[in-house]
Amino acid sequence: MSTAPTEVEQPATQTHEPTQAKYDAGTAGSDDGTTVPPRAVADYSGYKLVAAKHPWRWVGTAVVALGLAAVLWSLATNPRWEWDVVAQWFTAESVIRGLGETLKLTVIAGALGFVLGFILALMRLSASPLLVSVSWTFSWIFRSTPLLVQMLLWYNLGYLYEKVSLGIPFTSVTFFEVQTTTLISQFAAAILGLTLNQAAYSAEIIRGGILSVDQGQLEAASALGIPAWRRSTRIVLPQAMRSILPTAFNEIIGLVKGTSIVYVLAYSELFYTVQVIYNRTQQVLPLLLVATLWYIVITSVLSVFQYYIERHYAKGAVRTLPLTPLQKAKKFFTLRTTAKDLR
Repeated sequence: MSTAPTEVEQPATQTHEPTQAKYDAGTAGSDDGTTVPPRAVADYSGYKLVAAKHPWRWVGTAVVALGLAAVLWSLATNPRWEWDVVAQWFTAESVIRGLGETLKLTVIAGALGFVLGFILALMRLSASPLLVSVSWTFSWIFRSTPLLVQMLLWYNLGYLYEKVSLGIPFTSVTFFEVQTTTLISQFAAAILGLTLNQAAYSAEIIRGGILSVDQGQLEAASALGIPAWRRSTRIVLPQAMRSILPTAFNEIIGLVKGTSIVYVLAYSELFYTVQVIYNRTQQVLPLLLVATLWYIVITSVLSVFQYYIERHYAKGAVRTLPLTPLQKAKKFFTLRTTAKDLR
């Protein structure tokens, strides 16, 4: 009589080889009626878990940490940074007013630029050759000329046209007429330059996002009888937003910094205000740091908005949304607490 194989118990400290193999209970019959012997299953419970070692990762981390510490030490100990002057002017009334003008230029030019860019994108996708040509020419011209040149051209528009009038073309009927120098102020020239330049880039961003949506979905929606407006707003745009948003927010961040070019028009935005102050006090570097820090604050806030808006529109692309920074921190501390409790 044959005996069933028995399991041999291995000592817990033995880690160089697995314990004796276990066998599946029972036997199974094959297709031809013969008996199949039990299948051996290796038991790895005696192995010790050893964490993978990454020495070069630690070397790289140490080098970067050392360099970062050197930079921070230099910023803290070099008196020529004049951090007391930076703190003095950071919340000064004139600087805050300049910051408000920068934000106003960004909001107005950004909103008008993306609305006009959306119209230009639809024109570029139109079946009309005239609309396509006008949209392409607009983007070509305003993307080919520097923003500084555009600003100066709009500000000096009165040299080309003394008056701006509204009426019936090619007739003497006029409903409204005003001097160009009165209409095109520093603020108006800044808004015109920033808006039109932003619209040229926004049009290409929006057009690329719309074209990224699979055309088969539009065909399926059309076959189901869904109206064209609902196809655009419910199917195309929500999916196009995933492609549009990252580049669009980069453009907005670029617009925030691009408002500094308005200083050539002597408009009192943040950078021009800082220039006026350091020309009077001769504290050039500390005042430049004030402007730099405020630009960093604005772009950081925009980056936070970008993260959460992109996360919202990612619902249709991923089954599980990525964790927010707060959720990641909570998960990290929860795992650490659980690990301590298990020890």
